[in-house]
Amino acid sequence: MSDSKHLEAEALHGKEEEILKFPTEIAIKAMGRNSDTLALHVGGLIGPHVSADKIISVTTRPSKAGNFLSVTVRVMADSREQLDTIYQALTDSEEVLMAL
Repeated sequence: MSDSKHLEAEALHGKEEEILKFPTEIAIKAMGRNSDTLALHVGGLIGPHVSADKIISVTTRPSKAGNFLSVTVRVMADSREQLDTIYQALTDSEEVLMAL
């Protein structure tokens, strides 16, 4: 990486850190096909990365036609790395079609 690109990357990383101050409450949303097990599956993916006392709430909402389900997990996140790990686990899952 050239010196100017490296400096730009460092500057952007610094700005990213300014946007989110940790610890912070954040909603993690995962969407998939509507099933009785999707919420448990999403909880199972997030659970290893967040202690139980930092999970604030879990809500579900079906799509209008009922074909899809969104699962929103509100957590108190400790770091950007923790969030990256959670989102990676969600996107690696075949049952999760989208993670926001």
